[in-house]
Amino acid sequence: MAEIVTSAYHGAPLVAAFIDNKLEFLEFVRKKELNNIYIGRVDHIVKNINAAFVRYNGDEIGYLPLKNILPVCVLNRKLSTNENVKAGDEVVVQVEVEKIKTKKTKLTTYISLSGKYTVITLGRCGVGASLKLDDKTRKRLAGDVKESFYLLTQDYINKLGGTSVGMIIRTNAVDISSDDNNAILDDARECIELLIHIITNASCRTCGSLLYSKELSIYSENDDINAPYIDKAKAFLKTRDIIDPIVVKDNGIHGINSKVDELKSNKVWLKSGAYLIIEQLESFNAIDVNSGKAITGKKDISKKVNMEAAVEIMRQIRLRNLSGMILIDFINMQNEEDYKDLIDIVTSYARMDYVHTSFIDITGLGIMELTRNKNDKSLKEILHDVEKPVDISKHQC
Repeated sequence: MAEIVTSAYHGAPLVAAFIDNKLEFLEFVRKKELNNIYIGRVDHIVKNINAAFVRYNGDEIGYLPLKNILPVCVLNRKLSTNENVKAGDEVVVQVEVEKIKTKKTKLTTYISLSGKYTVITLGRCGVGASLKLDDKTRKRLAGDVKESFYLLTQDYINKLGGTSVGMIIRTNAVDISSDDNNAILDDARECIELLIHIITNASCRTCGSLLYSKELSIYSENDDINAPYIDKAKAFLKTRDIIDPIVVKDNGIHGINSKVDELKSNKVWLKSGAYLIIEQLESFNAIDVNSGKAITGKKDISKKVNMEAAVEIMRQIRLRNLSGMILIDFINMQNEEDYKDLIDIVTSYARMDYVHTSFIDITGLGIMELTRNKNDKSLKEILHDVEKPVDISKHQC
């Protein structure tokens, strides 16, 4: 049985999904800056890190790698291919990574727009498909539309200042038959036309303006602010072959507050009596598997604990939204076949993650290396904002 539950934690709205009464999906409903498109003004250039610092959305400052600047996105003058921007230049930028603690927002001019079936990116070329799909499906989907997409882009390339456009086919397109490729191409066309509209419209807007926000466009179509998050939860459940789950408001029986509190702890107990220690560090995430109480009177305990831990680790990574480098110290095993089984279960769950997650290797010291793309703030960072104490002195008369 699967349920999607709308609830709140410390007054912050959230959407959760349960499978057989176990929390498997969690997202806080909040205002995001990620993927928003703005007009920014170059504040200054720092040559030793090869980046421009750009002021946008009022007094926000983000850094823009100089290699990530497309001439078509520079508004106030014509930029040659090998020329860099300078202080005062106005540039159309997209938020690629939100600011975290002392780290500035990362910006890009390789603007991406997503539709139902496709993601279009300015400055890229060619056709690809989501890595979550199997190789055969990816080749079929990309091969079926590659030539037609190239012809489609030729109709628009002059309106983009000669800049190419690339396309990634999303997992939603998996059910489209080879005889109905028009749905993919129509979706791509809509995204390209929206991209042209954004860049064209930018020349008529003031510096710092928000040109496009996918979240705001979704909210304008639907009064329910939970709607896009419920859709995301449904897409997640679909990867578990669950269609049309029940959507309910929290009545307290799910214990969501206590489950969120559990995710704040760095210690996670497993049913076998083993436990995990999860540490989020500045440059990477470390997860240690400990046998704990799962050691008495059992054979082949290392493999059993590791296999149980692998499933729970992938769940914890998803719920805590860990990203970047993830190092996992499993219990040592002697048999190479056991390590192959462990890798198989990790990679199978990584494929089902809605954020791109890759298995890299197992080092000579037995540490498993994973990488996971950053699509949003981690749960720890979000909860820090949610639970941020109010300075009473600022509100006293």
